[in-house]
Amino acid sequence: MEIPTLADMLIAHERVKPYIHRTPVLTSRFIDDLMGASLFFKCENLQKAGAFKARGASNAVFGLTDEQAAKGVATHSSGNHGTCLSYAAGRRGIPCTVVMPRTAPQAKKDAVKGYGGRVVECEPSTTSREAVFAEVVAETGAEFVHPYNDPRVIAGQGTCSKELIEQVEGLDSVIAPIGGGGMVSGTCLTLSNLGPQVKIYAAEPEQADDAYRSFKAGHIIADDAPETVADGLKVPLKDLTWHFVQNHVADIFTASEDEIIEAMKLIWKRMKIVIEPSSAVPLACILKNKDIFAGKRVGVIITGGNVDLDKLPWM
Repeated sequence: MEIPTLADMLIAHERVKPYIHRTPVLTSRFIDDLMGASLFFKCENLQKAGAFKARGASNAVFGLTDEQAAKGVATHSSGNHGTCLSYAAGRRGIPCTVVMPRTAPQAKKDAVKGYGGRVVECEPSTTSREAVFAEVVAETGAEFVHPYNDPRVIAGQGTCSKELIEQVEGLDSVIAPIGGGGMVSGTCLTLSNLGPQVKIYAAEPEQADDAYRSFKAGHIIADDAPETVADGLKVPLKDLTWHFVQNHVADIFTASEDEIIEAMKLIWKRMKIVIEPSSAVPLACILKNKDIFAGKRVGVIITGGNVDLDKLPWM
């Protein structure tokens, strides 16, 4: 697969405009005082389908030729990418099949179905996910849109940080959650070209820290079935996303389960917005590494707000 370019991101930005929100940037004086820094939260929890992945999914779906689109699209996803691909496919009027772990939040399964997608369940491991998905593609002939290791998806995710640097001047750094690395790769793609002075950081759960260990080792280390409250960050890096992480990320930080939950509660309480656990990982990591961010202007990407309200992690 070809590495996406700045031109690809700029084309994606125009392509997806009719199908996404230009999400707001929110601030909190209380959180700024607590951190000793100025934080600017890019609220992709308020995006179409409740997550940043509407960007990459829309770019992939609306970039297909009519011939490619005829058999529909398919993917494997723990939730948000599947939801967003179903949303985009629905807007184009084509079928969408999503292979999801049986342990994925019911709210995310319902969201896929709500946008007209078909859910096929698998066991909660990368091995099972890929095996079941292979059967789906053989059956349908659908176009595979990978959740993150896809140049179309990465180019689409890069539109988020393009908006962010247009909305907030003088950022010193941007931090985003990392699982498979789609959002972080898109951030790297955009900022390495349009804001090369901005440092890019990634944030990961301690209990699913394969990107952190990969970064330190200098090669991809993949976990098959990690367990963390941040269910959107359980997947491993792949070759395309590893390219961006290896070349453009300044550092990767990790946070414990308790730290993630406390950061999630803090945002709910002080900012009055609904975010999912994966979205709280960057704030948890900033809290844990205050000295690195002290006095800085920091963009924090809130990646999604699709949470099961009947199973909040502090209940």
